[in-house]
Amino acid sequence: MTKKENGGTEHFKVAVIAVLLGLLAGAVMMLILGKNPFMAYYNLLQGCGFMPKSKYAGGKSILTDLSSYIDFLTPMLFAALSVAVALKGGLFNIGISGQMLVGAFLATTIVGYSSLPAVLAKPLVIIIAALGGMLIGALIGFLKARFNINEVVSSIMLNYTAEYIITFFINTKYVDPISRQSKEISKASRLTLHQILIGGYRYDLAISFILAIAAIFIVRFILERTVLGYDIKAVGQNKEAARYAGIKVNRCITLSMAISGLLAGLAGASYYLGYFASMQPKTLPSTGFDAIAVCLVGGSSPIGIFFASLFLEIIAKGSTYMSSQAGLEAEIASVIMGLILLTSACSAFILEFLNKRKKIKSEKSQKSEERQGGGN
Repeated sequence: MTKKENGGTEHFKVAVIAVLLGLLAGAVMMLILGKNPFMAYYNLLQGCGFMPKSKYAGGKSILTDLSSYIDFLTPMLFAALSVAVALKGGLFNIGISGQMLVGAFLATTIVGYSSLPAVLAKPLVIIIAALGGMLIGALIGFLKARFNINEVVSSIMLNYTAEYIITFFINTKYVDPISRQSKEISKASRLTLHQILIGGYRYDLAISFILAIAAIFIVRFILERTVLGYDIKAVGQNKEAARYAGIKVNRCITLSMAISGLLAGLAGASYYLGYFASMQPKTLPSTGFDAIAVCLVGGSSPIGIFFASLFLEIIAKGSTYMSSQAGLEAEIASVIMGLILLTSACSAFILEFLNKRKKIKSEKSQKSEERQGGGN
């Protein structure tokens, strides 16, 4: 087994341990509250369309629940990939929520309120949102590379700057007087085919989900098979060594944050112009922060992120149905996710523990072989 394969196996073990400990802790809390944890977790799966419900309302089925879940999942895939690209470059992009806002707001105001046909509007909102997020990400990277301004500080400040400026424009120019959110975008601009009637059932079909799956393989290819990916990872591991090797460190820092911002912009497009059709003022999307947990559980690997997103979003999406059926507060899902994140954050300790056990087992095996050899 190569070092790379061994590292991947160890990260997989840590992720499994984190998930199991989180679920176990959640089960203990449910037992204390006098609830059946197995039924509660089954309700989570029912709420996302992975298990059938006892009954459905008109126009609903297990497949319509699954389509709604996929629509809900899509922004998280982009956002978690955004975190991963920045981490590979040795950076921590905590400004994903702000980049989502900027990208989505630009796409909404430039195209979302226009009368363009769907064949033009849908590609344009994707491109504009991606560019908007990329510009903010590149700015954060430039400030880090040129002036050594900590990316966490600058991204947090830009989060709130984006929130306040966009809130001002929504409230003064684009507000819906009834919902107090921004006016809904045109149907032609929306990246989710909302309530499409197929075979007597109404589905929410996320067009951007296909793009999210493509993004997973594109990011993986860039990081693993290109010179740019090698340079980004080299800078992330050791800037001085990378600079000594002739890599343009400042360029890599700016580029990794620009790519991260581009993915965050796509998350914003699939969130505000897909799952939702409007923007809520004075609110930063929690997706940008939850993506950090997903990325950690997924080991910052694009493939790992897909499965981590798939699992953790079941907890987030299914919590409402679990609450109604099991009589539990929906917030218990957040507690479970928090515990999983806490365990993932202790990955270094868990890896050390696993390695020690492996070393002890190897030494015992070696001693046993020596005894057998001496006896013969």
